[in-house]
Amino acid sequence: MSESAPQRHHTIDYIELTVTNLGEAKRFYADAFGWQFTDYGPEYAGIRSPHGDGAPEVGGLRLDEKVRVGGPLVLLYSDDLDRSVQAVKEAGGQVIEGPYEFPGGRRFHFTDPSGNELGVWAEQ
Repeated sequence: MSESAPQRHHTIDYIELTVTNLGEAKRFYADAFGWQFTDYGPEYAGIRSPHGDGAPEVGGLRLDEKVRVGGPLVLLYSDDLDRSVQAVKEAGGQVIEGPYEFPGGRRFHFTDPSGNELGVWAEQ
């Protein structure tokens, strides 16, 4: 997901905002903060900082019918997604979605013992 700096295993890498109108969200964030976007189809846009071409992707806007409960989705990066799935399960977390493929690689979502939902992604 991040395009320039190398990712580091199990660090926070990306923040995903659920939006109910992708075009309006892109307009709002561009007008308010100068954010730039990479379109990945009609339901997703990557967020780049306003600091010009080549700025890394730091997050995304994901279209859905309703805003995600609990706010933005925090995504961690993994060097080995399957090993991270196993580590989450062994630590007492619950995998609630995936692993699945997406245009940037593979990812899964999990809840921690308190119920917080996070995601983990890998390039492969």
